[in-house]
Parts: sequence; structure tokens; C-alpha cells
Amino acid sequence: MVTSEMATDTNAAILLLTDSMFARQASMDLQAAGYSTAIERVEKGWQQLSELNPAMVVLDKSWTGKSGLNFCHQLRSSGTRIPILMLIERETIEERVACLEAGADDYLLKPYKKEALLELVYLYLQPATEVKEQLRFGKLVLDLSTRQAIRNGSAIDLTMKEFELLKYLMSNPGKVLSRDEIIENVWGYDYQGESNVIEVYIRYLRLKIETKEQKRLIQTVRGVGYVLREP
Repeated sequence: MVTSEMATDTNAAILLLTDSMFARQASMDLQAAGYSTAIERVEKGWQQLSELNPAMVVLDKSWTGKSGLNFCHQLRSSGTRIPILMLIERETIEERVACLEAGADDYLLKPYKKEALLELVYLYLQPATEVKEQLRFGKLVLDLSTRQAIRNGSAIDLTMKEFELLKYLMSNPGKVLSRDEIIENVWGYDYQGESNVIEVYIRYLRLKIETKEQKRLIQTVRGVGYVLREP
């Protein structure tokens, strides 16, 4: 459970680009937890981004005549790395893949639940540790303070779940990890979502940390799970 004492001490600003019913309640809950908020229509989203310089954006996957996915994609294409939470109607693999492909870091399921929002906001906006901790596997480096992967000197941005999944794999190099172990340690023992969520995130991790010229690091062990090992 997230309480107001768990909020960041910077009074981080959160921009809500979504329908008014959700936005009003979410804004009150966020302010009670110690965050500042701004509510805006998507048409003025870019203007508010420039004026507010928010620490996080929460937006609807779709609006009437407007697409939250397109806005999210444009936001990522502009080079911004601020966390983006996407509000979706259904927790299906297609919905989550669409959010990931657009550049969202995570999703929030309708109808609105206060605790779900506050937990995600705290997770993404908690102050980064000042200790420069890193995990290494061959030429792959995972910076635990910036949540970036580095391979062959190139920095790779990761979503929160991609980071947690890669961190778990790199914390257990050479060990075959079962699907149940991965679900419990990355998503939580009470996860009730789509059964093939691991495959989706493994695919996105591979696309980010591997190229055609580089051999596969995350290997599939059929019928069991996955292992991080040198090819």
C-alpha cells in the first residue's frame, strides 16, 4: 500500500492527458500523496509538456478522434525519457504490446483504482539511488541507478518491466529460470494477467540488447524457461 509518506520529496509534477472523470479523481489522489498535477486535453498536451516539464505523463490509449498511442509514439520520438503510463480498457496481450510499441513504460487498467495508480507512480518516481551499482555479463552492463542497459558502449533505454526482467536474468547468469520463477520474481506471486506475458517482454528485450551481428544472450530452454548465457 502506498501512502503520502512514500511520495517523492520533490513534489514531482504529473501531467494527466485523459478523460475528465478519471483525471479529477486521480488528480485529487495524487495531490493527497504529495504530488502536483495538471489536467489537460490532448490538443494542448505539447504546450503543457513544455510549460510544466512534468516528471511523468498519464494518458488514455485513445480519445475521440485522437490516438493516445500516436501521441505516446511522438513523445518518445522527440527524445523524452520521462515515464509514461497508459490507461487501457482491457488487459490483453494485444493492448500491452501496443503500449510497449508506442513507448509507454507501463499501463493502468480501467476502471480507475487509486492504489494501482499510486503504486506505479511511486515505483517510477522514487529517487534514484546515488550508489553506482552495476550488473555485468560479458559486454552487457545493467546500471541499477539509471535503469539503462549498456552493450558495446551503447546505452539502451528500458521500460520498468524490461529492466526488472533483465535484472533478474543477470542476477542469475547461467541458471535456467522457469516461467513460474520469472513470474513470481518480476511480476509478483499474485499476478493474474496473460500467460504469455514473459514471451512478449523477452522478445522486446532481445530486440533492444541484441542485433543481427551479435549472438543471442537470452536463450530459450524449451518446456522450462529462459537462461542468460554466452552463446
